[in-house]
Amino acid sequence: MMEHLGGPETPEKIAERHERYLADPGCLKIVDGGEALGWVGYWDREWRGATVYEIGWGVLPEAQGRGVATAATRLAVDAARATGRHRHIHAFPSVENPASNAICAKAGFTLLAEALEFEYPPGSVMRCNDWGLDLAAGASAPPSPRTPTS
Repeated sequence: MMEHLGGPETPEKIAERHERYLADPGCLKIVDGGEALGWVGYWDREWRGATVYEIGWGVLPEAQGRGVATAATRLAVDAARATGRHRHIHAFPSVENPASNAICAKAGFTLLAEALEFEYPPGSVMRCNDWGLDLAAGASAPPSPRTPTS
């Protein structure tokens, strides 16, 4: 599941992240018929001079390809919108992750920028796309693209 995010993690790193997720109200478990299939979450991020939500997800390999991540992402967007805290939500999938980029498109996000460079995980450069959604306009209205400011 971490193929596009720096590769496999140690059991200790996974346990530490799991504890953080349990304490975060923006981190939601994806469940189908009582079976845990993954997670989706949103959190605050400073982006181009504004505080926005960033969203991300992870679905177990055996549950991928069934629309689970797209449905969960839409529900998480609704939850983020309901907070009323931020106007925009962004996803930053790797340019090398066609499945996550497709989820963004299916969930109503608009591609705002391609191949941005981020340091993630620390010490590694990752090329990502910037997908955005205007939470104030509703799920079907994309945000206005912003000019990158480096």
